[in-house]
Amino acid sequence: MENNIYVYTLGNKIYINLTNRCSNSCDFCIRRDHPDMDGQVLWIKDEPTVEEVIEQLPENLDDYDNEIVFCGYGEPTYNLDTLDEVASYLHCIDKTTRINTNGQANLIHGQDVTDVIVTSCDVINVSLNECTAAKYQQHCKSKFGEKAYDALIEFAKLCKQRGGNVVFSVVDSIGEADVAECKKLAEKLGIPLRIRIKK
Repeated sequence: MENNIYVYTLGNKIYINLTNRCSNSCDFCIRRDHPDMDGQVLWIKDEPTVEEVIEQLPENLDDYDNEIVFCGYGEPTYNLDTLDEVASYLHCIDKTTRINTNGQANLIHGQDVTDVIVTSCDVINVSLNECTAAKYQQHCKSKFGEKAYDALIEFAKLCKQRGGNVVFSVVDSIGEADVAECKKLAEKLGIPLRIRIKK
């Protein structure tokens, strides 16, 4: 069943679900085997406007963590204009923002959009998820093929060069050896790495 849940909460965190479109079809993506998040169905019929997102924000924002996260059942940068404007609104009410992204925004839009990302998002979490282009494509199955991996690394580097607070993440299910290689790459680029536990 399709719903239009654009804002959802998990514990004391607020998340914004901007799209169901994604350039990847990852083996470990939570939407493959979870029809909802804590009872909140994130498959949406229509992508939201700025007004629709703001309308769904909780009235009691101060009861939640100050950081609001762009992360749902899709790659948030597909709905970039809405992301940008919602982020501007959130900054105006003294909230901080984070994006969880596959780092393929420049491929998706056919141009460098990192200036928008860095302005909109106080923390940019790029899902690295593998240590080589071939392994990344094996697990993440990007519609852009193996070039997606180099593109996401370039995206992270550009965001960092523009002053963005960039973090890499990997899922532990790729195995200890590949996680170790990802650590080496992250250290080489000077970008912190966060290891996510696959549930």
